[in-house]
Amino acid sequence: MNLDHVFVCGHPVLDFAATLRARRSTRFEMFATPERLNAWYLESGLVDVIPPADEDDVREAIALREALYRLITNRRLREDFDRGSLAVVNAVARKSPATPQLTLAGRHTDATPGQALATVARLAVELLSGPDVPLMKECGNPECTRVYIDRSRGMRRQWCGMDSCGNKIKAAAYRARKKTTPAATTH
Repeated sequence: MNLDHVFVCGHPVLDFAATLRARRSTRFEMFATPERLNAWYLESGLVDVIPPADEDDVREAIALREALYRLITNRRLREDFDRGSLAVVNAVARKSPATPQLTLAGRHTDATPGQALATVARLAVELLSGPDVPLMKECGNPECTRVYIDRSRGMRRQWCGMDSCGNKIKAAAYRARKKTTPAATTH
């Protein structure tokens, strides 16, 4: 499995929630180490500089991620929010977030792992109470459990991303059709 963090969901909170991959089958944890957590914060663009995370930071991030995934699923399925998950997200959102600064070189954000996590929680509050809720869809790949924002014309997007899922599904469907199509006869 690809170990790179992937940002195909259209919102950092959805990408964060997707860091436990293949939830219904093999379950692959992207936050296996504090270094992988820090890499996500940096690669997502939420922060520019972050001191090393520790195992407690990873545990807190995973707890927030699981609460977010549950709330995202509740919202997508038009269910009431899970109260325990709400409490987790709101507790983290009350903490100090990362604060961007304007420098001569442009925007720069230094943050601790806790501040980066609080930023994710605050972004989740905005996402899950905002106008993009009706645009949230789960990837059409049965192995994938990513939720993405579908801004496509006519809301016809089926996959979180073509590279990560769409091409695999299309190639598998093509191979399946080839197996069932009899070879053309030659004269």
